[in-house]
Amino acid sequence: MIAAVLFITFAVLLILGTPIAVCLGLSSVVTMIVQGAGRPLDAIMSSLPRLVSSSTSKFVLLAIPFFILAGNIMEKAGISRRLINLAEKCVGHIRGGVAIVCVVVACFFAAISGSGPATVAALGVILVPAMINAGYKPAFSAALMASAGAIGVVIPPSITFVVYGSIADTSIGDLFKSGMIPGVLMGAALAITALWIGRKSDLKTMPKASGKERWDAFKDAFWGLLMPVIILGGIYGGIFTPTEAAAVSAVYGLVVGVFVYKEVKFKELYAIFVDSASTTATVMFITIGASLFAYVLTRARLDVAISQAMVNATGGSKIIFFLIVNVILLIAGCFLDSTSALYIFTPLFVPVATALGIDLVHLGTVMIVNLAIGLFTPPVGVNLYVGCGIADVKIKDISAAVVPLLIASLIVLLLVTYIPQISLLLV
Repeated sequence: MIAAVLFITFAVLLILGTPIAVCLGLSSVVTMIVQGAGRPLDAIMSSLPRLVSSSTSKFVLLAIPFFILAGNIMEKAGISRRLINLAEKCVGHIRGGVAIVCVVVACFFAAISGSGPATVAALGVILVPAMINAGYKPAFSAALMASAGAIGVVIPPSITFVVYGSIADTSIGDLFKSGMIPGVLMGAALAITALWIGRKSDLKTMPKASGKERWDAFKDAFWGLLMPVIILGGIYGGIFTPTEAAAVSAVYGLVVGVFVYKEVKFKELYAIFVDSASTTATVMFITIGASLFAYVLTRARLDVAISQAMVNATGGSKIIFFLIVNVILLIAGCFLDSTSALYIFTPLFVPVATALGIDLVHLGTVMIVNLAIGLFTPPVGVNLYVGCGIADVKIKDISAAVVPLLIASLIVLLLVTYIPQISLLLV
C-alpha cells in the first residue's frame, strides 16, 4: 500500500512535468501523511525540519558550492578558450583533429567544472561551430559535445562523487582516484568513434602549429591546467581533504581570474556569486527531496525488501548484480538527474554490494559512469538539450546522431563494471 502511494504519486507528478525535486519531495510528504493517517498533521510533519536539516548539513557537502563557484570563476576567466587553443595547436592538423580537440578539452574542463551541462555550455559555443566548419554534420557535432561533456561527472573533482560518498560513507578521495581511468577511457572511446564517423567525410584540417606556437599556447593555458593538479595533488598528497580542496580551488580560481588572466572584474563577482548560489540551491533542493524519498523508503522498510529481493535475484552472483544495477541506472538516467538517482538507489545497492563482497568504491564508479551516460541518453538527457540549443538542431536529429557515441560509452561501462582493476588501480 505504502509503496503504491509513493511510486504512483511520484509517477503522476513526473508525467505532469513537475520538477524532479518537487516530485520526490511531494510524493514523500503525501506518503508520510497516508502512513500517519489518524494522527494530527502537525505531529506527522514535525519530523520534516529535522530531515531537511540533516540531509543538507553534512560537512562533506560543503564541497559542492565551492566546486561550483570555482568552475564559474574559471569559466569567466577564459579558461575554456585557452584550453581549446592549446588543443588545436597540438592536434588540430590531424584529420578529424577538431573532434579530438572537443573530447580532450572536455576532459580538461571537466576537471575544473565537475559538471556535465556546464562543460557543454562553456565549450559548445566555440567547439560545435568549429566541428561544423571542419565538415562534421551539425547533429553529430552537438551529440559529440553532449557526450564529451558527460565526462565532467566522472573525471575528478566531481560533484556526483561527493554526493555518492556522503550517502555511502565512502572515502571521496578514493572515489576521485577511481574516476580518473574510466573518464580517460570514455574520452578515448568518444574520440575514436568521432574519427570513425568522420572517415567518409571531407574533413578540413588546420595548419600544423610550430613548436613556438604550441609553447605559447601552453604558457597561456598553464594556470588553468594547474588547477586540477593543485586540487588532486593536494588531496592525494594528504595536504587537505576534498572539502578543503574545493575551498582552495575557489580561492585559486579567484586569484587566477582576477589577478593573472585579469578577465574577471570585481564588479562581475556579484553575478558569479549569485549564479553559484542559485546552482547550489538547485542541487540542495534536489538533495532534500531525494533524502525525503529515501527516508520514506527506509521507514516503510521498502529498502530492505528491495535489497533482499535483489540478493535473491542475483543468487550470490556479482555478474548478475551488476547487470541489474546497470539496467536500472541506464533506464533511471533517462528520467532522473544524477543526484536524485544516487539518493534513491545507493541505499538499495550498497547493502547488496556489501553482502556480495563488492568494493563500494567500485560500485560508486559503476553508478557514476552509468549516470554520466544518462546525461546524453534520450529522451531526457540534459546535455542533449544543451547541445540542441547550441547547434540549433532538433532533439530527434541529435538522438539519432548520438547512438554510435552511446554504444562506445556502453562498451566502456561494461569494461569498468566487470574489470574492477580499471577503477581500483589508483586507489
